[in-house]
Amino acid sequence: MNDLVARLALLAAHNQTISYGALARDLGIPGPGAIAKLTAALEALMQADAAAGQPFLAVVCEGRLAQGLPAQGFFDTARALGRDIGADPTVFVAAERAALQRRFSEAP
Repeated sequence: MNDLVARLALLAAHNQTISYGALARDLGIPGPGAIAKLTAALEALMQADAAAGQPFLAVVCEGRLAQGLPAQGFFDTARALGRDIGADPTVFVAAERAALQRRFSEAP
């Protein structure tokens, strides 16, 4: 989980995104089932972020067919954790990514 957090924080600091597949490869998550394993880790991280009142690090991930947004499971998990996505998910994603970029680019 530490490698996952470090990789996502670095991406957030540079206002970059990554596909789920590329992230799984970067982290050396073995397949088959690499994306399912990554998704489980991301959902656990989302739970920790929600409990800490932090923006979701998982928001820097992009779904393959999601036009720059995370996959639908991200939004489902966010709602289940009590976050208000609002009517336009792109606005929520942009706000979360901006908050992460500020948080991690200002870190010493």
